Amino acid sequence: MTETTHHRICPLCEACCGLEIKVRDQQVVSIRGHEADVLSRGYICPKAVALKDLHEDPDRLRTPRIKRNGVFVEATWEEAFAEIEKRLPPLIAAHGPNATSVAVGNPSAHKIGLLTYFGKLARALGTKNVFSASTLDQMPKQLASGLMFGHWLSTALPDISRTELLLVIGANPLASNGSMWTVPDFKGKAKALQARGGQLVVIDPRRTETAAMADAHHFIRPGADVFLLAAMVHTLFAEGLVTLGRVAEWVKGTDEVKAAIAPFTPEAVATRCGMGADTIRTLARQLARTPRAAVYARIGTCTQEYGTLASWLVDVLNTLTGHLDMEGGMLFAKSAAFASNTAGKPGVGKGVSTGRHHARVSGAPEVYGELPITCLAEEIETPGEGQIRALITVATNPVLSSPNGPRLAAALEQLDFMVSLDIYLNETTRHADVILPGLSPLEDMHYDVAFPQLSWRNHARYSPPVLPRPEGQPDEWQTLLKIAAIAKGMGAQADANALDDAQFEEDAQRMFGPHAAAIVAATQGLRGPQRTLDVALRSGPYGDQFGQKPEGLNLAKVMLANESGGIDLGELQPRIPEMLRTPSGKVELAPPLLLQDLQRAAQDLRRPAPDLVIIGRRDVRTNNSWMHNLPTLAKGPFRCTALVHPDDAARHGVQDGALATLRNGARSVQAQVQISDQMMPGVVSLPHGWGHNLPGAQLRVAAERPGANINALLDDQLRDPLSGNAVLGGVGISMEAA
Repeated sequence: MTETTHHRICPLCEACCGLEIKVRDQQVVSIRGHEADVLSRGYICPKAVALKDLHEDPDRLRTPRIKRNGVFVEATWEEAFAEIEKRLPPLIAAHGPNATSVAVGNPSAHKIGLLTYFGKLARALGTKNVFSASTLDQMPKQLASGLMFGHWLSTALPDISRTELLLVIGANPLASNGSMWTVPDFKGKAKALQARGGQLVVIDPRRTETAAMADAHHFIRPGADVFLLAAMVHTLFAEGLVTLGRVAEWVKGTDEVKAAIAPFTPEAVATRCGMGADTIRTLARQLARTPRAAVYARIGTCTQEYGTLASWLVDVLNTLTGHLDMEGGMLFAKSAAFASNTAGKPGVGKGVSTGRHHARVSGAPEVYGELPITCLAEEIETPGEGQIRALITVATNPVLSSPNGPRLAAALEQLDFMVSLDIYLNETTRHADVILPGLSPLEDMHYDVAFPQLSWRNHARYSPPVLPRPEGQPDEWQTLLKIAAIAKGMGAQADANALDDAQFEEDAQRMFGPHAAAIVAATQGLRGPQRTLDVALRSGPYGDQFGQKPEGLNLAKVMLANESGGIDLGELQPRIPEMLRTPSGKVELAPPLLLQDLQRAAQDLRRPAPDLVIIGRRDVRTNNSWMHNLPTLAKGPFRCTALVHPDDAARHGVQDGALATLRNGARSVQAQVQISDQMMPGVVSLPHGWGHNLPGAQLRVAAERPGANINALLDDQLRDPLSGNAVLGGVGISMEAA
């Protein structure tokens, strides 16, 4: 029996750790961290080991399914594409392109074929109805970054290896190893920070795993981050602590921020935050007086009513304390490929805009080409021109992950046609007419498109397939191209490879003009995302520029570095003004859209907070709902518990280990209570992604302990008005013994 060793980037969360996988007779026998990996240096979390479970999961779909008389039956790929051809083009012909819609989920971010080809499908459909998990997660951060720095992925990242103070707000990087910040082994890096005399300070309504190791932890009322951050900015101006440091020449709007922040004194916000005014001032002073400091905030600050404002004020704080674009402060990654802030003329660009179109029913504005996914149900339900009649989902499960899942599930049943690209028959895909499975991650090549733009260290890493794919199984990018061809009337027999070649020649002409023929010639022998990646690497900031810089990167060099852990491109470095893509060529500290919304927050200051609110929770073993079906991750203590402070348990008459009913108006769920002083009084925490008790899903391990779906409690009409992001935390509830 021959044993082989393979190296692969873990595709299960944003940490993107390097793995060493041993295979014997086409069976995975071990998974451990790759010590030589330039990004993760041997670190892995429990999720990585579960890749074996995922690959071998008997519930994972390996052949297409077509629904016949309400029952899914196995089908060939030819039969599945024929069914799509039979039903999709007539629907478009009868009702127009906007009768179609597409929705894409988080796993696509770890699949280069899905990420780089999903847009081709959306454009082929010609629909404005594009939805993704971004509006359940990070869209506020992307919008704030875009408005300030000129691109959606120009995100300022903590320079954790050199900072002296890291202030973490509404994030739990010890469990997530970063979110919109790729930082494997956060715990090790935080310990190193403390060992060199630095401090880790956490602000969160729960004493999270990160808070437990911090030098200081402060509770805050959920949803009040905007008030805390505004009051800290107010303190900087009031006490003469503002300094712009090395970016002073490129910052625009300081005076406008000072005027807009005037109502938010520490005393004015203290009650709403549940924090003392002196504590707020002390935090601002500590941040301003520490030479190397950084503020990092994530999902807790994004998934609330003021998500965009909170995300913006984090970067305002970092800027006004002189820590933006400074070593030990906040820096910008310089990705080897795909980063818009390394392309084109440096230091200036067209910036970002929103509202190029609006949702038909609610009027919610488009942001980054998307509408809020919480608009999907109403767009299906509401008759009239542009009513959604067909939906294509790609690696997403919004019935569990989106607010008011029961309403969405009912709406999906009203569709004329639904196609799902997914490896599971889950709570969402059970409504589909056709399910097209993707490859196991171990059967697919891999290069991270987005995460090197968010990484704590610059790098380039490529993973070849570990195991052979099933015979006849197309690549996911080929599946997307086939559906696109069908939508455009080219038929189910269209050749995906020929389509890709033609599309690449068009793209090369648009991008390289008179050099297009040379680019096509230089990439002969490559196809699909490999060809796209080669062009992106070669034309990127470290690239060989198609032979002009022989020492530079290309796909062949990055592939060759797989065994040695990838190519290390060094620590993050200051990049302003070169990375800016704003029309002014400045850091836009005071975007008018945000100053206007700050007035809404000022008017809201005196609104009483609910007595009891609910928030979500992240566990290192559960990133997405499908991970509950993997035995390695599902074993151990039951994790879908409602954490309740002892005082709240006594006040509401609930017992540890017993069921409690949580209500939000007419919506309710029952969850097992876990009494814990980790919680701030008045706050209940229930993790997301559970609720595996719906009929028709085929997730047998998950169904053994289905848990309660927090999103079934939440209002799908409650959104951050700027980004369209769903409000998933700080929502008022009642609680009683079940």
